[in-house]
Amino acid sequence: MAVALRKPILVGGIALSFGLWLIDSLGESVASLDELGVWGVITLGTGVWLWQRRGAKTVELSPIASPLERETVEKTIAQTEVAIAKLETEVPALDNTAQLREGLAQLSLELDRQDIQVAVTGGKGVGKSRLVEALAAQWLPQQSPHLSLQDTPSLFIGDELKEVTPTADLLLFVTSGDLTDTEFQTLQKLKSDRQRILLIFNKQDQYLPPERAIILQKLRQRVAEILTGEDVIGISAFPAPVKVRQHQADNSVQEWMEEQKPDLSILTEKLSHIVTQEAQQLVWATTFRKVGQVKVEVKNLLNQSRRDRALPIIEQYQWIAAAAAFANPLPALDLLATAAISGQLIGDLGEIYQQKFSLSQAQSSAKTLGNLMLKLGLVELSTQTIGGILKSNAITYIAGGGVQGVSAAYLTRLAGLSLIEYFQEQEISQNTSGEQLFNLDRLGDTLQKVFQQNQRMAFLQDFVSQALGKLRLVAS
Repeated sequence: MAVALRKPILVGGIALSFGLWLIDSLGESVASLDELGVWGVITLGTGVWLWQRRGAKTVELSPIASPLERETVEKTIAQTEVAIAKLETEVPALDNTAQLREGLAQLSLELDRQDIQVAVTGGKGVGKSRLVEALAAQWLPQQSPHLSLQDTPSLFIGDELKEVTPTADLLLFVTSGDLTDTEFQTLQKLKSDRQRILLIFNKQDQYLPPERAIILQKLRQRVAEILTGEDVIGISAFPAPVKVRQHQADNSVQEWMEEQKPDLSILTEKLSHIVTQEAQQLVWATTFRKVGQVKVEVKNLLNQSRRDRALPIIEQYQWIAAAAAFANPLPALDLLATAAISGQLIGDLGEIYQQKFSLSQAQSSAKTLGNLMLKLGLVELSTQTIGGILKSNAITYIAGGGVQGVSAAYLTRLAGLSLIEYFQEQEISQNTSGEQLFNLDRLGDTLQKVFQQNQRMAFLQDFVSQALGKLRLVAS
């Protein structure tokens, strides 16, 4: 096997003891587990995990965030500068870091921007254009010349949400009745991105007064966790003409349709208050969102480079684990005995993602990772599935350590890919240190997601074939 053991602490594999411990107890049942049984195991394992998590206390933060301070935006800009510097160091051949730096410098200047942009958005047919026309005629001329107003294309195509740009300082989200689930989820997403929003109930003239009050109250209750009641406003941007009937002196009756003026008084009063009292916070929040986009772009580029470097390391360790399990298929080793290989894997991946682990921390983390995989049922499920694939072919199953070796390789790969996903979610400037090395809930979710992504039968059959090729080299 063409893998050099250059690390003296590599004495076992992260999956080695998993496979050894379970193979002995499962015996001949590995070949009898059908597809329904496979998903039954993972469901059972997941259920145990979720049951154990029920007792954990969680704190739900209100989406109605406190006003954004300039210092927060400046801190985010500084973090993004650090991220760009890391990108330049780790990927020197990348040619767009100068452009990223230039864009970030421009955003720093935007913190003192005076112009305020108000945008009107919403679904199709809710009256966005009419509202823009009415505001442009009745309200905008009385405001500062630094204020602009724009319409936007329909926010939804069917039930699909179009991308919302972060350029508007204040967003008027227009609806003509109760919110759909898609609209509500969109509001939640916008608010989580610190977008200042007013929810506008337009076309209320089409309802009777009692109905208007009911709909408006329902809207306020629906969005109570993300918007204050004052930020939900009823208007009629283009009310329908009203039939007027007038009795004449000669007892004749004249009728005509009389145009109605837009009913925007509550909205224009609220808008005037916001653009005078919250102007700085509006600009800072918009800048914050734009910096966030740059930060995400940098993080994606950095993560892609790190992933490219991490995958060969995972592959190396998976074959080391396979060779060790194949050569020594004894069920005597326990989870602690695998801390060397798994700890070294965590240490090497942590070095790539700049998450600092001491040797003892890496080994402790390996034990945590192994226990999670057991609790979730991933070890048992993977081993049984691979055993079934091997037993279907008597020729490939003749080696006594075949199941152990292939399972060890597969579980090591699963652990490594999960660590990549976990580390990629970390802040670029955040280093793992101290006693709590992992967020167990998030790590468990990541393990399940990666496991499901790597459970396709075609992939497993190809992986088993590749692993057997490696193990034949060990046996020869």
